[in-house]
Amino acid sequence: MKIYDEEETVISRRARVAEEPTVEGAAVGAGVAPELSVFLPVLNEEPNLKPLHLKIDEALAVLGRTAEIIYVDDGSTDGGLEVLRSLAALDPRVRVIALRRNYGQTAAMAAGIDAARGQVLIPMDADLQNDPADIGRLLAKLEEGFDVVSGWRKERQDRMVSRRIPSMIANWIISFIGGVKLHDYGCSLKAYRREFLKEVKLYGEMHRFIPIYAAWVGARVTEIPVSHYKRTMGRSKYGLTRTFKVMLDLMTIKFMASYHTKPIYIFGMFGFSSFIISVIAGMWALIRKLGGESFIRNPLLVIAIVMFAVGVQFILMGLLAEMLVRTYHESQAKPVYAVRERIGFADES
Repeated sequence: MKIYDEEETVISRRARVAEEPTVEGAAVGAGVAPELSVFLPVLNEEPNLKPLHLKIDEALAVLGRTAEIIYVDDGSTDGGLEVLRSLAALDPRVRVIALRRNYGQTAAMAAGIDAARGQVLIPMDADLQNDPADIGRLLAKLEEGFDVVSGWRKERQDRMVSRRIPSMIANWIISFIGGVKLHDYGCSLKAYRREFLKEVKLYGEMHRFIPIYAAWVGARVTEIPVSHYKRTMGRSKYGLTRTFKVMLDLMTIKFMASYHTKPIYIFGMFGFSSFIISVIAGMWALIRKLGGESFIRNPLLVIAIVMFAVGVQFILMGLLAEMLVRTYHESQAKPVYAVRERIGFADES
């Protein structure tokens, strides 16, 4: 306990320094946005929270940048929320969001993004498997001109069969379909420029696809190897079932990426394919009829009728989807493009 008391005194002193006025004379606590926002979803990680916070404090002290630390308690049932309250009382940089129940990691990440005020947003896990010391390396890479820097657990310390192999397969599929080549979408430790996350809306298990969302609006995405440690306290919340959920979400991502503003293309493709099958089956049925075979004993006629009806349904669904897309964009005045930079518009508000 004495060790923690001494370390907490160090944290308090560093936090007070971080809250002192900046060069411009404005204190972070007085409403000025910090440079960094570190946010962490937390679910039943009570034994990890204090050691983790000490590591984050040490990493931020080395960087010397103004920062806030946001813990999002995702309905923990252990004593984690009380630990977070004590950290918030000790460190003025700490902000805690306690969700009413367990909504899942994606919802907790969304809550962290919504609450973050920093110019650079850095999510990470609260299980002590990520190393906060890597934050500095992420920021250094970001300053090379990138907008998103993703962590790559190159020497991952997890079980091979239940975690690493499914992850490698999933990462390959995600990279192939999403078009953003990363080795490790599942690593939470990343760095984002704020402007590329301000309009991101997350559902399902889609937090791991944020680099793809950012790439949609023109973000420059890269990755660097980061440290990864074995879990020593608490229990993992991941399992094989999550892999299947990710695959289903990936189908949504592919649809949104390729057909978000032109859904008639995908529905129309299936519709015309159904029409072609209908015509082939119908002609084959007619040929066999001319050869003396009865329509009653020939299933091809039924296939032709069913596929024609399916084709009509796909076309109508595509038209309805087109109407919804236009309503979505026009009613909210949402542009169908994103601008990185405007030159020569200084005289326009």
